[in-house]
Amino acid sequence: MSATDFQIPEDVVAVLTDPAAYGDQRIFDAYRWLRAKQPLGVASRRGFNPFWVVTRHADVQTVSQQTQLFRSSDRPIALLSTKAEARIEAATGGPGLLRALVQMDPPDHPKFRALTQKWFTPGNLRSVEVRIRDIAKTFANRLAEFDGHCDFVSEIALGFPLRVIMTILGVDPDDEPRMLRLTQEFFGTKDPDNARRGQRDGVAALSDVVAEFGEFFSAIVADRRATPSDDLASIIANAQVDGEPISDLDALSYFVTIATAGHDTTSSSSAGGMWALCEHRDQFDRLKANPAVMPGFVDEAIRWSTPVKHFMRSAAADIEIDGRSIKRGDWLMLCYASANRDETVFQDPDAFQIDRSPNRHLAFGYGAHLCLGQYLAKLEMRILFEELLQRLEFVELDGAGAMTVSWFVNGPKRLPIRYRLH
Repeated sequence: MSATDFQIPEDVVAVLTDPAAYGDQRIFDAYRWLRAKQPLGVASRRGFNPFWVVTRHADVQTVSQQTQLFRSSDRPIALLSTKAEARIEAATGGPGLLRALVQMDPPDHPKFRALTQKWFTPGNLRSVEVRIRDIAKTFANRLAEFDGHCDFVSEIALGFPLRVIMTILGVDPDDEPRMLRLTQEFFGTKDPDNARRGQRDGVAALSDVVAEFGEFFSAIVADRRATPSDDLASIIANAQVDGEPISDLDALSYFVTIATAGHDTTSSSSAGGMWALCEHRDQFDRLKANPAVMPGFVDEAIRWSTPVKHFMRSAAADIEIDGRSIKRGDWLMLCYASANRDETVFQDPDAFQIDRSPNRHLAFGYGAHLCLGQYLAKLEMRILFEELLQRLEFVELDGAGAMTVSWFVNGPKRLPIRYRLH
């Protein structure tokens, strides 16, 4: 990289590359500075390959909609140290331990996305809405068990979307604790509470987690190939691309993506939404008084939380954006949480407003990689909070909450609440 005029100051880069800054929310101060002073700048720090930091809404859209020019498969799609990059490359011969949808480019990406895309359409999801409602009622009813005090994350937010995605996949509920642990270890390699026990090395820990996922899902694949049913697991296990069965690695990658991102990000947005309602009693009261604004609340909770903080892209050719000369091979960090607080797009962006309109957030990404499960996530959150709000007379914080320590995917890991039921 030769963009010396666009270097980001060392102290700001230190925040960008510090997982703890995402846990204690210092990252938002860095984002605010970057949008104002260096919205498309170069981050250089010892131990990392340099990368462009894309913080404005319009620039994130520009990069996201050009999948041929800004690729996902050439380099890691999450920020890694140079040491971690090298170790993964040596182990796999590629930039990642999996080959998930988020790591694919055309022509593979649209072909693999099409395997399940129809299943996740709003029309098809109506067929599972009753089941989701029943699950939501089960978890909302748990509020009555805790005498007006509970940790919303551990008791509600983690379990509800996990139960939904396991039901959709056709996985035995007895396997939910294992799946939750693996997901937390998968996304939480930097978090002291969620990192894999007995494994201090992040790459080794992630490799172990992927291997255990492989053991878990290989049995499901074998079962669904032998006796397919109408669940999503059968669709993935028996999928074909270009007339040929997908590889074991592609099947595993698909399962891991659906099973982890399919519940973890929804958990984070749900917990983030409850946290915001606890801190903004006026918004809670408005939502209680007018349930018709529930879709607006859901979108605002997702914008507010933005669980996926970034994805990385690699330039496939020289290009100029906003006067910056980006060279072929350059690495770019798309900062979704920054784009979702962009002052030029969102009025009073640091305020939580359930009636925010328009709400053009990018928490689900943009362009060809727009989140496959966005409609399912919104449906789950709407139903869950409809059930919760029917029961809650009031809710407030009951101590300090805590966020996961992760620069890639993060959200609340503890949220003690105090409440009164009708």
